[in-house]
This record gives sequence, structure tokens and C-alpha cells, in this order.
Amino acid sequence: MTSTYGDWLRQRREAAGLTQQQLADMTVMTRSHIAHIEAGRRVPSKEDARRLDTALNTGDVLSSFLPTEDVAVADYFESARQLEQQAVMIREFALSFVPGILQTEAYARAVLNTAFPRVSDEECDRRLVTRLERARILDDPVTPVVWVLLDEAVLRRAVGGPEVMAEQVMHMVRLAERGRVRVHVLTFELGFHPLMENMLSLMWFDDQPPVAYSEGLRMGRLHDSPSVVQELQGRYDLAMSDALPLKESMSLLRATAEEYGRRHD
Repeated sequence: MTSTYGDWLRQRREAAGLTQQQLADMTVMTRSHIAHIEAGRRVPSKEDARRLDTALNTGDVLSSFLPTEDVAVADYFESARQLEQQAVMIREFALSFVPGILQTEAYARAVLNTAFPRVSDEECDRRLVTRLERARILDDPVTPVVWVLLDEAVLRRAVGGPEVMAEQVMHMVRLAERGRVRVHVLTFELGFHPLMENMLSLMWFDDQPPVAYSEGLRMGRLHDSPSVVQELQGRYDLAMSDALPLKESMSLLRATAEEYGRRHD
């Protein structure tokens, strides 16, 4: 969704003399959901759009011109990053490297140092600070609830070398031991699984509909359509059913960390 739809909604709301909260009350939505639509970060459902048309006396304009495609994020993670900070539940799938909110500083630096085209040391440091700030959502002992599915490739790819990997894997183990996150592994023995195409993040909120974010090479997409989110959640659930149980996943992570430790020594 481009910002045009959100801009037009904001203009119609302001022309009607309504605050975001007043419009939210009239349409049985939340103020934050209205704000996200106006900012171009969310797409209203068809029912939401019909209620907006009714409240603003705009005929069927908002319903008729409802974007038919999911949100394509220009700065492709920024919208998802903002939503991540508001989520009460996050379910991550990582295909090739550790999800950002679980990365140690050394692992994150190793990832960022391989950026192409190469960025300056100053830019790398700026991105590193942003990535580490994301991880602070885990400082709260309860919220958000975080489940993580890791393809075994995440553990076998030695990003930054054995020492960095040993620290990174044990960081995930400690988070799981504290009950802060759940980590499950999809082993190579499984073969093909429903999430092999892309990295995926599913997010739920207290006051707005869930979203999904998928990412590939130089591409990220924030999925707002209820049917798409439901499909991706189904894929996640199916893959989770094939993953190692928590206890066995932790045993594999510990063994992997020990192996990297021996290689470093």
C-alpha cells in the first residue's frame, strides 16, 4: 500500500473534524489501527473500509480503492520493526541466520560486515545499535511471548567463526532456559518443509489485527491481508509440528555450541 490511501483517509478524517480516536470509536476500531492505516503501515480489511466509508460519508471510495496487494515496504524492514516493538506475541522462522532479536553483538556485527555494497564503519555501527535495540524487547520477562523456529542451516553456518557461533548458540540456550523464548529446530533429516522459501515473522497485538512479515534477498513484505496471514500462520504451525520438541532442540543447541567451542580451542 502506498501512502496515498492513508493520506486520503487522514484528509477526509480531518475535513470531518474528527480525531483518530473519535473515528476509531465510530468504526469499532482502535486509534492505533487508524494511525497505522494513515501512515501506510497497515491495510484495512474490507469490513473496516466499509465502516470508514460510512463514518466519513465517503460513499464506497475507501472500499472500492482498497489496495489489493500486501504492503511492500520501501525501507523494507522499517514498518515491521516498528510493529515488532508493539507485539505481544512473535513467532519467528529463520532459514539461514539467527533472527535479529536473538543476535549477540558479535554475531550481528559479523552479519552487518558482510553487507553488499559494503557500508562504512560508521554506518555499520549505526545499524548495529539499531539491531541491538530491537533485542531489548526481551528485557521484559514476559512480553512479548517469542517462539522461534530455526532451520538447522542456521546452526551449521559458522557466521563470524566458531567463537562467535559458540557464544550465539549459548545465548539462545540461556534465553530458552529462562523460559523467555521457545526455540525449536527443523533438522536436515526432515527434508523439505513448508517454510523453506523465506524468513517469516508473525506478530500479534492487543489492539489491532495480526500481521506477517516475510523477507528474501533485497525484498521484504508486510502482509496485512487476514487470508494471507492465516495461510502463513498455517504454514508455520505445520512446520512447528515437524520440528524437534523443546528438550531435544535444546540438546542439539548445546551440542552445537560445544562443537564450536572445541573448534575454537
